[in-house]
Amino acid sequence: MNLGIEGKVALVTASSKGLGRASAEALAADGAKLVICARGGAALRDAEQAIAAMGADVLAIEADVTQPEQPARLVEATVERFGALDILVPNAGGPPPGRAADVDDQQFLDAINNNLLTSVRLVREALPHMRANGWGRICFITSSSIKQPIPTLTLSNSARTGLWAWAKTLADDVFDDGVTVNTACPGLHNTDRIRSLGTNVSGRVGDPADFGKVVAFLCSDAASFISGTAVLVDGAMSAGLF
Repeated sequence: MNLGIEGKVALVTASSKGLGRASAEALAADGAKLVICARGGAALRDAEQAIAAMGADVLAIEADVTQPEQPARLVEATVERFGALDILVPNAGGPPPGRAADVDDQQFLDAINNNLLTSVRLVREALPHMRANGWGRICFITSSSIKQPIPTLTLSNSARTGLWAWAKTLADDVFDDGVTVNTACPGLHNTDRIRSLGTNVSGRVGDPADFGKVVAFLCSDAASFISGTAVLVDGAMSAGLF
């Protein structure tokens, strides 16, 4: 299927590994130009080389997107290099586990900054470029917890659900500008994050590459009438009907 994104410019954050990298690679496979970022290190260099080997034009930037000034810097660097920004995939590492009554104010504030405000800042910087072109795709990487809270992941449940509420509101504001806003909600995938949580996994877990293809579709021309939607990619783990 031709996703219609060849030559489009995509910024994917926290994309040196895991679901962020898989999303960047899926976009590259369909011809998008890529800006990827992470805090740095061998993983970022490896991701840049792997995406370049696919034949994609890719720029890797060392950046901690949770720092308030970094979203503007990333968007500016993207537009300076490629002349546009068409696709934004905000992603950030998840907060530590904790039970609902045990997490303190500072932990809540950190989680809201990292997993809600970081994405909001990125969108605010990117939207003027998308609106100017009359075409844009925003796809947040969150968690299945926005549909069904996960025990002990209080901070993730709270911050990511808040982001989904904001994204749902945003979707209506920008749809007539040619910009869609969706959320890809992973369940258990074979990533460092799941391993670091010590999750007891029985049965099949998701392949990050398959998750990336879902993100690429939501960022495609073919998905132009899909907006304000949260797509579960969780292997039927969530029990809710909606």
